[in-house]
Amino acid sequence: MHAHSVGHGWQPSVRYPDPAIEILDPSFKPYKLNAAAVERLHTGSRWAEGPVWFGDARHLLWSDIPNNRILKWEESTGTVSTFREPSGFANGNTRDRQGRLLTCEHAGRRVVRTEFDGSLTVIADHYMGKQLNSPNDIVVKSDDTIWFTDPPFGILGHYEGYAAEAELPTHLYRFDPKTGALEVMCADINRPNGLAFSPDERRLYVVESGTLPRRIRVFDVDEQGRLHHDRLFHTPDVNGAPDGFRCDVDGNLWAGWGMGEGLDGVRVFAPDGTPIGHIHLPERCANLCFGGVARNRLFMAASQSLYAVYVNTQGAARW
Repeated sequence: MHAHSVGHGWQPSVRYPDPAIEILDPSFKPYKLNAAAVERLHTGSRWAEGPVWFGDARHLLWSDIPNNRILKWEESTGTVSTFREPSGFANGNTRDRQGRLLTCEHAGRRVVRTEFDGSLTVIADHYMGKQLNSPNDIVVKSDDTIWFTDPPFGILGHYEGYAAEAELPTHLYRFDPKTGALEVMCADINRPNGLAFSPDERRLYVVESGTLPRRIRVFDVDEQGRLHHDRLFHTPDVNGAPDGFRCDVDGNLWAGWGMGEGLDGVRVFAPDGTPIGHIHLPERCANLCFGGVARNRLFMAASQSLYAVYVNTQGAARW
């Protein structure tokens, strides 16, 4: 689809149920609200990523990577403003258990925490004396540990960061704020990307974006936070591309998806890996999160735009 038509040709469904919300397996039917349609909240980003919900402030933040900014959408008014610019070519965002913003930055090749006074604290920028590549996506476990992926996308050119040589392999890391230790949790994921814990935190899903096609791997997580039983959760056909994702309270995985006509949007998987639903968007969805007062609104950062849809489930509680 031509970029111009993406920006101006898309129209929300005026009839319910919205045909953009497709049931692939009957088990998805209870999650679809027949009187809710996909809404476009904003367009005009260059590459939208990393949405994170702030319920206490009733706003959503998301990254616009090539424009080097973090944008803010306010639920009460629909107003969009710039939260931070420059943003260090921010990509993935989340909140820690104290409610502070955590951000992966391509420019500084680091993970930073925004303190309550607005100042930035560097969480991680080096491992074993070498610079990280370009931290991409980030989640926080209930024990306060911070998990993030470190592919090279922010150092491959000057569009999403600054071109630079990689000093480290593409690892999955865990930072423990109690000890200050940064550990490699998995060293053999080729360009790890999106990651998410299951609601009980006994599983960790990770996108491997260095393979063709991209694929989703899943690990069991033990009581000490170690990863075991690495296996494939889903391998899409050659055109399917997962990116960032989140789990709902039932353990279904809602994955940003692309690439191309009929594939762009969100693919939903049951915990056993069965694709059960698809939310069709006119743009590739990079990442998503649940928000709203009941965590029942799915926010989707998709290429140039931010979309939302109410669903009949809730995002897994993160604190």
